[in-house]
Amino acid sequence: MGQTSGIAVLDKAVAVLQLAVARPVSLADLVAGTALPRATAHRIAVALEVHGLLARDEGRWTAGPALAALAGADPLLARAPAVLEQLSTTTGESAQLYRREGRWRVCVAAVDRASGLRDTVPVGARLSLTAGSAAQVLAAWRKAAPAGAVFTDRTLAVVRKRGWAASIEEREKGVSSVSAPVLCEGAVVAAVSVSGPSDRLGRSLGERLSPAVLEAASALSG
Repeated sequence: MGQTSGIAVLDKAVAVLQLAVARPVSLADLVAGTALPRATAHRIAVALEVHGLLARDEGRWTAGPALAALAGADPLLARAPAVLEQLSTTTGESAQLYRREGRWRVCVAAVDRASGLRDTVPVGARLSLTAGSAAQVLAAWRKAAPAGAVFTDRTLAVVRKRGWAASIEEREKGVSSVSAPVLCEGAVVAAVSVSGPSDRLGRSLGERLSPAVLEAASALSG
């Protein structure tokens, strides 16, 4: 495992990180590359994933968003706080930024509504890609809706055409949201959202909130 610090668990975690940062690795790759027992390698990789230092995509671990953020090398995360703060102020609702990691969408930045009833999504929360406006956005520019999705391919075609998605109580009863894609060199790399209680957002939330969400998506896009 290379150099050692005398703190065994730290050395093991660094060995796992070094392998996953170099290239996407399976659990078998981690075991072979670190000489750690399978259960130990898995436990460490999962713990690093929880903290955002690793991410998993189709069964392989790779560098997670927290690594880039800690290094100050992720321009999207650097822009996110100010943009989400403005979006929350403009709409009066909570704002979030999601990235796709394998079968999940992960909240990588968030600003909550200042007061009153709100939808709170903590940074690091892993939500399904099968429901919600952010899930629609992250799926819309792929081939088809993911298995088990509550939305259809036709819904995704509409999202692609108008450039934003709205959902009413898809992810959670009583919660609605509007999302738009964040682009990097023409590819969708994230989804920016506003969310709040369905009773307050109403049935026409998309038409009302999409201009502010699209403006935030443009500000975040690189």
